[in-house]
Amino acid sequence: MIRTIALLLSLTFASHAAQAQEWALDGMDPVSYSREGAAIPGRSDIVTMWRGKSWHFATEDNRTAFEANPRAFAPGLGGLCVVALSEGRSEPGNPRYFAVIGQRTYLLRSEAARRRLLADPQHVLMQAKAVWARLHP
Repeated sequence: MIRTIALLLSLTFASHAAQAQEWALDGMDPVSYSREGAAIPGRSDIVTMWRGKSWHFATEDNRTAFEANPRAFAPGLGGLCVVALSEGRSEPGNPRYFAVIGQRTYLLRSEAARRRLLADPQHVLMQAKAVWARLHP
């Protein structure tokens, strides 16, 4: 009996973990980065699918904006940490650390990386884009 309960619990948790892995930006609202200047968690009932992932939104208006032009709101450089890329490494960005430069949102691995990007955004982005181009010809 205990083994059966343990098996059911492990299957339930595995299912939730798989579901969470398909959430873009760990469930953060991609539109909130540029509109609110903040990483705001999306709601589980305001969702759209794009590129095989569930994108969550804080408001219906944000979902509508995203659906009209998803590329405008999806993080640049594939969501990789811009500073790591500028250093030649491919590391995922953390959806809680971001910078909006121009019209584009970029993710970073930490607050220290965010400060480094903002200290010299043109130089860091130029280097990151060069590495990105080599990784994605």
